[in-house]
Amino acid sequence: MSQPLTATRPTNAATSIFPLRQPPPLCSFLFIIVLIVATFYTLHHPDATPPLLFSNNALTLRRLFLSSASNATISSYLRALTRHPHLAGTKPSLDTLSYVTNHFQSLGLDTHLAEYEALLSYPAHISVAARFSNNTTVEFDLNDGPGDDDVVRPYHAYSPSGSAQGNVVFVNHGEERDYRALELIGVSVRDCVVLARKGESLGRGGIVKIAEAKGALGVLIYAENDGGGFGGIERGTVMRGIGDPVSPGWPGVVGGEKLSLEDDRVARRFPKILSLPLSLRNADIILASLGGARAPVEWRNSGRVGSGQRVGPGQTVVNMTLQGELTMKKVHNVVATIRGSEEPGRYVILGNHRDAWTYGAVDPNSGTSALLDIGRRFSVLLKSGWRPRRTILLCSWDAEEFGMIGSTEWVEENVLNLGESAVAYLNVDCAVQGSGFFAGATPQLDGLLLDALKLVQDPDDVALTVEETFKSQNNIIERLSRVDSDFSGFLHHAGIPSIDMYYGADYPVYHTAFDSYDWMIRNADPLFHRHVAMAGVWGLLGIILADEPVLPFNYISYAEQLQAHRDALSKLLQGKASVDPLSMAIQEFSLVAKKAQDEAKKLKEQAYNKNDVAAAAKRRELNDRMMLGERGFLDSEGIKGKEWFKHLVYGPAAEPESKLGFFPGISDAIATNSSEGMIEHEIWRVARAIQRASRALKGGFT
Repeated sequence: MSQPLTATRPTNAATSIFPLRQPPPLCSFLFIIVLIVATFYTLHHPDATPPLLFSNNALTLRRLFLSSASNATISSYLRALTRHPHLAGTKPSLDTLSYVTNHFQSLGLDTHLAEYEALLSYPAHISVAARFSNNTTVEFDLNDGPGDDDVVRPYHAYSPSGSAQGNVVFVNHGEERDYRALELIGVSVRDCVVLARKGESLGRGGIVKIAEAKGALGVLIYAENDGGGFGGIERGTVMRGIGDPVSPGWPGVVGGEKLSLEDDRVARRFPKILSLPLSLRNADIILASLGGARAPVEWRNSGRVGSGQRVGPGQTVVNMTLQGELTMKKVHNVVATIRGSEEPGRYVILGNHRDAWTYGAVDPNSGTSALLDIGRRFSVLLKSGWRPRRTILLCSWDAEEFGMIGSTEWVEENVLNLGESAVAYLNVDCAVQGSGFFAGATPQLDGLLLDALKLVQDPDDVALTVEETFKSQNNIIERLSRVDSDFSGFLHHAGIPSIDMYYGADYPVYHTAFDSYDWMIRNADPLFHRHVAMAGVWGLLGIILADEPVLPFNYISYAEQLQAHRDALSKLLQGKASVDPLSMAIQEFSLVAKKAQDEAKKLKEQAYNKNDVAAAAKRRELNDRMMLGERGFLDSEGIKGKEWFKHLVYGPAAEPESKLGFFPGISDAIATNSSEGMIEHEIWRVARAIQRASRALKGGFT
């Protein structure tokens, strides 16, 4: 059984309301000695950098990082961040901005703001009323908050203002296959209001887009988890694409170019029909009133859809109204910098967004509190004399909930520098939603992630590491084709190797007024042990990527994953198109990946000497090739229909019916029944991208 470097919950037991499991005595002793010596040295040499006691001992450095954890401290951060709702662009959001900025500055970290202007969407008035077959009417209560007037009422950001009135049709998850099932029983949604239950494969924006194409007048969307039994209502955005809608493709800097709302590049980002969220209990009232045909067989006994469920249209009529406001707002990103000592022009980036639909205890401030604690623990290492080899950035993004706006604008402004110098992006949005560790990554980072998990004690079983429970419970590192957090701009647009991590598969108060500190301590992480574990893994990944002389990338893993993707594609195609171009490109990539791995192994085996200029040059050249390998998968034309997304291996498919979680362009061509020639063209595009990645990893010129 693997052993973690140290328990992850020391310090401040006397002042904490939480029971803390102490680290092994040696680790606590080392931690205390380091602080005493560093403090003594600083007092007597105020202008000098304290000596790093363990400059050649990465293991001891990592132990020091882990042993400086405190669940009580993380709890205090989360409590402060979630006292009030803090939707981006509102006054309370400036309080969280100040809190994060002041925290990093108080640690002595070089901290600055990166500010943008973006078009944000807010509700001024909303209402939903229903008239039933007996002529009774109900005006639904659309408040889900505990009486706090600062909680924004449930709405869909960027839904158009207006009213929609029509008979109701239940469309299950609102996917294309659901509409086909309705057509088979003679049900049309044209000129109706559709009621959809949110599923796993299609987001709210996709639900609205399909309903609009089918001729619906409006959309009501509900989640079956009922906000944890509280009657919560799920807020969210329905904008298409990510980033500021009035500066598409360029950064929304203050005073920069902004398109008008009438410009087609802006207008096509917004739905044309009204949509609103609804609570489960209100959705149940409407569902129980529906007449018309019985639900298709495949919908029955799924979730809360019973065998006798009717889908409409009957005599139930809904009238829904939204009066919204589109307004330009300042968006504030916070960036704290720990400058590298040997390679300051290479950057390891840790990011989390700060804004929330309501109180945000899970989404996103469980991640924010972990990021703040990583900053605190890094400051402990800095006081001991540590300096990372490469520069580390700690980033707090704004306006993610509206469509990853803060991070996207920053990526767009810095895209050339990122392409030249970014090593990796490490994202944590919701650090803790519940139990169980989950992660997604680009494949060359799989081994690094598992190695980091081996070093951290499991928060729910002190006899195990996070890696051991991960392998026994989940053991799947997802691929990052989804577009639901701030890694998207870094990976899909800039080609930066990325990791995204979280505890808990999901949680019932998502985007509701009940995502509060009280819910966190009663349900997801009462003692903040999972927060500590996540901060431990996240921070260790940053330290390893910033400090290892040879970057811990393994492109053999990438080659194996590409081979698996090709096999899955071949099975789906069933001979309709040739995958030979992919096979040849992947074979070449595999050979180059093996050579790069052998080269890395030799360099790692050499004794490290910072004064050996020749060896340093070899490491730097290999590191640059491994860093740039991911960029090869980018294509300047992007994904057809979603051209801002440039990554041809991992990225969002434009078609909801696409069946692959990779090769989005190929997947779209198959889903739209494109010609064999068009499918093969997309296959060739991916093959060329893999060849570019091979050349980047190999180095030199043809």
